[in-house]
Amino acid sequence: MDIDNMLATIHSTAFHLFGWPVQWYGIIIGLAMIVGYQMVMRCARQLQINDETMADIIFWTIVCGLIGARAYYVLFKWDYYAKNPEQIIQVWHGGLAIYGGILAGVVALVWLCRRYRQDVWQILDIAAPAVMLAQAIGRWGNFINQEAYGGVTTQHFLQSLHLPTFIIEQMYIDGHYYHPTFLYESLWNLIGACCLIFVRKQENWWRSGEIAALYLIWYGFGRFFIEGLRSDSLYLGAFRISQVVSIVLVVMGVAYILYQRTSIKKR
Repeated sequence: MDIDNMLATIHSTAFHLFGWPVQWYGIIIGLAMIVGYQMVMRCARQLQINDETMADIIFWTIVCGLIGARAYYVLFKWDYYAKNPEQIIQVWHGGLAIYGGILAGVVALVWLCRRYRQDVWQILDIAAPAVMLAQAIGRWGNFINQEAYGGVTTQHFLQSLHLPTFIIEQMYIDGHYYHPTFLYESLWNLIGACCLIFVRKQENWWRSGEIAALYLIWYGFGRFFIEGLRSDSLYLGAFRISQVVSIVLVVMGVAYILYQRTSIKKR
């Protein structure tokens, strides 16, 4: 049996440990965190930032980010969770909103940097590529759970993208094929992470905080259009919340870079 046929019947449960199901979603999210952690720690060591300090900042930022990601999702799905409160903590079924995680994580990171007397912008610049790569990996958890997909499409269209059979078949849900928006975003984030890493190595190209600003611009721009394809968006009235947030992030990123460049010229 070839690999595509083996993967064509993917189950959300990877294995059982002492009778408890271990979900692929959790494994993939965990892997994303480990990769991001290692990237940040490696860069921090190059900048001679204390290991224990950096590890504490990362740990509590991740914890707050996870809480924020879940709280954000639950808040905008409150009609459902108010009737099913026992499911609020069941994150292994999915339901982590990245924008909630980013917001809570940044707030925690800023507070922690002040506590440990670290340069906030320097830490944000270190974290940005790692966060984007972690997002690229994490989207495959959505793939396993068959969530975060787009509108109805055809098998022929998916085959025209030269996708592996296991991806095409996993996008066959309730009798229809759907756009693999998880894949679109994963690839966008992977390219973005590579670009941020490249730019960061060109020390004469950027100023403090601009790697983080580029993250906002890159991710916000791509997410705006990908969100328009998704069929499971969170709404506030007639607006897709993630598209509104994406616009805000792009504007913030551009504004910060313009401010940095104009302020430097004035000096």
